[in-house]
Amino acid sequence: MTLRLFGTASLAAIAAMTTAMPAMAQDRPAEPASDDIVVTAQAQNQTQVIRGGQLGILGDKPASDVPFNIRSYDSTLILNQQPQTLGQLLENDPAVRTTYGFGNAAELFVIRGFPLFSDDIGMDGLYGITPRQLVAPELYDQVQVLNGASAFLNGAAPGGTGIGGSVNLIPKRAGAKPLTRATANYTADGHFGGAVDVARRFADGAVGVRLNGAYRAGDVAVDGEFRRTAVAGGAIDYDGGNLRLMLDGAYQKVRVDRLRPKVTIASTAIPRVPDAKANYAQDFTYSTLRDVFGTARLEYDLAPNALFYAMAGARDGSEDGIYGGITVTDAATGAGTGNALYVPRTDNNEAVQAGVRVKLAAGGITHEFNVGGNRSWQVNRNAYDFRYGPGFAGFATNLYATPQVALPSSTLVGGDLDDPFPIARSRLGSMFASDTIGIAGDRVLVTGGLRLQTLSYRSYSYADGSLSSGYSKDAVTPVAGLVVKPVDGVSLFANRIESLAQGPVAPTTGFDPTTGATLPVINASETLSPYRSVQYEAGGKLAVGRFNASISVFSTARPIGQVSADAAAPGFVRFGFFGEQRHRGVELSVDGELTRGLRLIAGGSYIDARLRDTIDPATEGNRAPGVPAWLANANAEWDLPFLRGLTLTGRVVYTGEQQVNVANTLEIPAWTRFDVGARFVASVAETPVTLRVNVDNVGNKRYWASSFDSFNQALLQGLPRTYKASVTVDF
Repeated sequence: MTLRLFGTASLAAIAAMTTAMPAMAQDRPAEPASDDIVVTAQAQNQTQVIRGGQLGILGDKPASDVPFNIRSYDSTLILNQQPQTLGQLLENDPAVRTTYGFGNAAELFVIRGFPLFSDDIGMDGLYGITPRQLVAPELYDQVQVLNGASAFLNGAAPGGTGIGGSVNLIPKRAGAKPLTRATANYTADGHFGGAVDVARRFADGAVGVRLNGAYRAGDVAVDGEFRRTAVAGGAIDYDGGNLRLMLDGAYQKVRVDRLRPKVTIASTAIPRVPDAKANYAQDFTYSTLRDVFGTARLEYDLAPNALFYAMAGARDGSEDGIYGGITVTDAATGAGTGNALYVPRTDNNEAVQAGVRVKLAAGGITHEFNVGGNRSWQVNRNAYDFRYGPGFAGFATNLYATPQVALPSSTLVGGDLDDPFPIARSRLGSMFASDTIGIAGDRVLVTGGLRLQTLSYRSYSYADGSLSSGYSKDAVTPVAGLVVKPVDGVSLFANRIESLAQGPVAPTTGFDPTTGATLPVINASETLSPYRSVQYEAGGKLAVGRFNASISVFSTARPIGQVSADAAAPGFVRFGFFGEQRHRGVELSVDGELTRGLRLIAGGSYIDARLRDTIDPATEGNRAPGVPAWLANANAEWDLPFLRGLTLTGRVVYTGEQQVNVANTLEIPAWTRFDVGARFVASVAETPVTLRVNVDNVGNKRYWASSFDSFNQALLQGLPRTYKASVTVDF
């Protein structure tokens, strides 16, 4: 009730400002004709991909000028497709697939076959500031996706992921034009919400203010699954010519009840997929996430060719939940065991970065120098209560006819459940320098750089909070890149770049591949040493009018963090680095306007992901679990020429076969999903109104969407047919 009152009050407060702020703006020009309003609004609603984005210390760059693959999805796409989470938005990207963590709604992104934890999503170039587990897309102006390693560009990701790519979120800020927008939305089977977005500039455009918020709650398409989200964000920016200041702050609170969990496989076959809407969660499961976060940024032009910048960010996060899991032991009947885990957690993160960017030119050669440094601090407090019942046996359940049971008794408790103490502290810092040399009128660009990074990590005992392990390591991560532009619109590139990650933390339980049982990990909570991965990539980019295309080939390898049987400790498994996982592949993406009114966002990839130097000869050379060989996406929009204001949309998502275990004896089949939609723009009292209707998974296909899991053999079921509708009014 308190959250509902907060969400209602927040929207009411922001809506009140929408009525007051126009009076302070300059007088508006005469209103255009109704037909002009429709044409303009339809053009503004066109979905597109921005080829470029924020490349860490290199700054904002067009894709054609950098030896990396980067693209950005803007707020128009978010508004049109109505995603409720960041993962639903990234379904548009042919290189990204989404799964969940253990038992909870923590989205885990798979880019080029490697994981990217939600903890390692950047915000305006800083790590640790974005809410973890789930991110509501309404607060962001752009979602930028970089394919490939980025340890030099962004620094090491604090959560130890991001080897195959990274995601950076750009908050909404006031643009040149005033904005007053209200949206009401609905998602079947009973999820209602609304959003407001207001932006103005004052003092002759020098000061900008943007306020936006959203609230939605109710059951979604999965039977009995309830979600509630409240977000509010604000941004103030100042443009004084040589001096630019930006301040962004936000609040997010999410509640999920009866989340349909992933399915751990302990059988010798893959169970058939349950009904598309089926929910095998227990009623006692829930997750509550609350985050307050923000960033501040300063830019000052020391000279026409020299820029000083500094930024800082912080996040205060708290969460708790009773997470549930199901382990299928009989694929034919769906019989298995269930379990529960209660986790209270808080996070306190801070990050800073500063640098100088200088551009010089002499003798027909240009230089762009970057020097600076960054630092981040993170403290995680948590505890756990394994609710498996006596002997970790769990409770009897069934995938197809799930009985509701009482919350099992405690089996193992770690930490202080009422007031969790610090379990992990990390400090990451770096100094960096780079130079991009331009030759022949910048038709040839050569980039070289070094980043000296320090990773310091401490983990503490759940028993009494005493120091249990830690390390402080230094590493140098170089970058070398080449861009050649033989003709206008064509850009060829190559790079050699590394990723640097903190070693993963050993889980408390793990799947024993020799017995098929879930066992406790003997070195639980131990943090492995940092590791580096090297990426080689080459490709080309094409830009012709409003049409863009790119193709690249790449190779990346990393050590495998996994559990293995421990002969010295019967009944336990040990977590460590065992072998190497090498991915080699090719990616293709296209976007733009094929002909007037017909737009396309599409692409595909092939990845050969292999296990090498493994401890078990039977797994040597096998395919990596959870990494499809083939991925493909296509998203089309067509503005009907014979009915002004109407746009039809369609999307197809294809994911190839996926291995479930390292032995490659279990496999889930390929799947294809179709989404359709339409939007209509009309002028009502000289005000543009946009109506949208989307149907995701229009065929209500039942399918196992992903077998990717960091520690277990687990499957995520794809979402059922989902109806979405919204109406937006731009006052």
